[in-house]
Amino acid sequence: MTVCVSRCYIAARNGMNPKREGLTQTMILNSDGRGFGLVFLCLLLLPKLTTAQQLTLNLTPMPVSVQAGTGSLRVDSSFSVALAGHTEPRLERAVERFLQQLARQTALPLSLKPAKTPQATLIIRTDHASKEIEEVDEDESYVLEVSTAGAKLTAPTPLGAVHGLQTFLQLVDISPDGFAAAAVAIQDKPRFPWRGLMIDSARHFIPVEVIRRNLDGMEAVKMNVFHWHLSENQGFRAESKRLPKLHELGSDGLYYTQEEIRDLIAYARDRGIRVVPEFDLPGHSTAWFVGHPELASGPGPYQIERRWGVFDPAFDPTSERTYRFLDEFIGEMAKLFPDQFFHVGGDEVNGKQWDANQQIQEFMRAHGIKNNQALQAYFNKRLQAVVEKHGKSMIGWDEILDPSLPKDITIQSWRGPASLAAAAKQGYRGLLSNGYYLDLGWPAARHYAVDPMSGDAANLSPEEKQRILGGESCMWSEYVNAENVDSRIWPRNAAIAERLWSPEEVHDPASMYTRLDSISARLEWLGLTHRTYYRRMLQRIAGSAATPDEFTALRTLTDLVEPVKDYTRQQTALAEATSLTPMNRVVDAVPLESDTGRRFGELVDKFVSTSCLDAEIEARLRTHLLLWRDNDAKLQPLAQRSLLVQEVAGRSQDLSALASAGLSALHAVSKRQPAPDTWKVQQFAIMEQLKKPKAQLLLIPIPAVQKLVEAAASGGACVGAKQ
Repeated sequence: MTVCVSRCYIAARNGMNPKREGLTQTMILNSDGRGFGLVFLCLLLLPKLTTAQQLTLNLTPMPVSVQAGTGSLRVDSSFSVALAGHTEPRLERAVERFLQQLARQTALPLSLKPAKTPQATLIIRTDHASKEIEEVDEDESYVLEVSTAGAKLTAPTPLGAVHGLQTFLQLVDISPDGFAAAAVAIQDKPRFPWRGLMIDSARHFIPVEVIRRNLDGMEAVKMNVFHWHLSENQGFRAESKRLPKLHELGSDGLYYTQEEIRDLIAYARDRGIRVVPEFDLPGHSTAWFVGHPELASGPGPYQIERRWGVFDPAFDPTSERTYRFLDEFIGEMAKLFPDQFFHVGGDEVNGKQWDANQQIQEFMRAHGIKNNQALQAYFNKRLQAVVEKHGKSMIGWDEILDPSLPKDITIQSWRGPASLAAAAKQGYRGLLSNGYYLDLGWPAARHYAVDPMSGDAANLSPEEKQRILGGESCMWSEYVNAENVDSRIWPRNAAIAERLWSPEEVHDPASMYTRLDSISARLEWLGLTHRTYYRRMLQRIAGSAATPDEFTALRTLTDLVEPVKDYTRQQTALAEATSLTPMNRVVDAVPLESDTGRRFGELVDKFVSTSCLDAEIEARLRTHLLLWRDNDAKLQPLAQRSLLVQEVAGRSQDLSALASAGLSALHAVSKRQPAPDTWKVQQFAIMEQLKKPKAQLLLIPIPAVQKLVEAAASGGACVGAKQ
């Protein structure tokens, strides 16, 4: 029997005996159907827990195979690490970084250099070096064995060792005897070879130090590709020594020097992360033309675009001058970025400049080019030859796919699994990003449910499936800046990282959320600000004169709202947002997923599943609802003094109304008699009004309160209403 590994943890956490529940063991298979051959045993199997077994095994991503041992390895100030087998400076730096992270987590005074003795606490053995320039299919596997006597990490290359060290860090936690790592035997390797994060530094410039700490976060969850979006209508962000007008005129002075880029690439490589640059063309290219209007298909002059959207400017695909320019530029960037892949964008070309350009139209007629799609295919074929000339493999978004292009290009799909599968059937490698757009504000569970092998891809042949390399999460930056970008990526990105690393059978969202809480806390030790930013932004919104009670009232409200989803923020704005619009509102400060709202919903589901008979849960729900009902009175005085709080005053009143509806529902449930239909209709009408966004914010507990109303309408007989 094959079951998801996380069910063992859920069973133990809920007070069940995993063995009695049939969860004693499972074989975890890789995507190719081969198992590592180890049986997974629940850490919390024994009815009487030892010190080691009290340590919660919160690993993200979940490894392929975990076997629980007996006892735990004490982690104290004598903890040391030694290298055996192949060694190299990168591996030594990885050990130093690991020891620094462990020291931060534990506050222990550790030696921060590899030990020279074979009696070290942790012995790392690697067989051979990894490639000087990392490649897609390099071996990233590792084996980690922890016992009461010590630990051993074995990997073919330093890449696997880097991953194994991160797993060890997640094993370390406080215990009754101090810090310790649970005794386990882990065999692990990734399901997909390409596990990426794209950060858009072009729309809003993201400083180097912010990129660095996000690379640290990627290392922690075993992501291995940083896709760097460096040009856009709103900015050109990479220094070009050969063509300096690009960054001098197209960046507002906000760009990365070549020295900074080299340093960042080295920083990423130390962490097992490849850096793939993206320079978007032929569309999304206004910033290119500020310094080089001669390359555009329409007359200039051009200036940096401040608005968001799809705009008309596009490269002239019929001019030889375009290809001479791109040859020079790509030649320079190919030397700067060592990775095999070079991303050319290629998306969302509306063709309006091409339609209006008489010379381009004459060129199309003379060469039998029937439409703009065929014209872009002509451009991409010429562009691919330039990319290949400089030793790179071209990658682009869905729109570059055309049978005339060679099979060594790679398609990154924002359109979905059907588009990805179509590319694979035609012989092209592909990546999935549809479903992994972090900026759309989806909950982690929705991203977690998306799989590169789902939909049409599930029906591909084994050979075609091999062409799907993995996927990438995407952080487009219309509504992020250096202050809040971490919170828009983490911790939800860790759920996507697990989807791309762990076996397909690992898919329990309840377990994922439990482990997401743990990895979120650990990410703070790396300097990520995805949690600490929130209080700072709220303090700015509230102002220095806010009392503790007023600030608490603001936090109570903001913990229960989320920004509007998908692309509705731009559509619901009272005034057009631009790259110069301050991001200092509540909608910019609140997390994209409300943990408080989600947990309230889980509590309601649990209450409903008991036919609304659990008095303890009912009391907890009532406490929440009373707090929310009375919160508005505490917040309104602050709203009178702060313009930024005043914007959400209506949403605060909505929370009070919603809580009143919930309390009314609990009162009706307690009577164990169905509430009148007129009451139900009235309550649902109230909530339909509350569902409408205000201040571009959604009130998250509404669906949970609706379930309470349904329960009241059924007289509390609500087992079937759980979902």
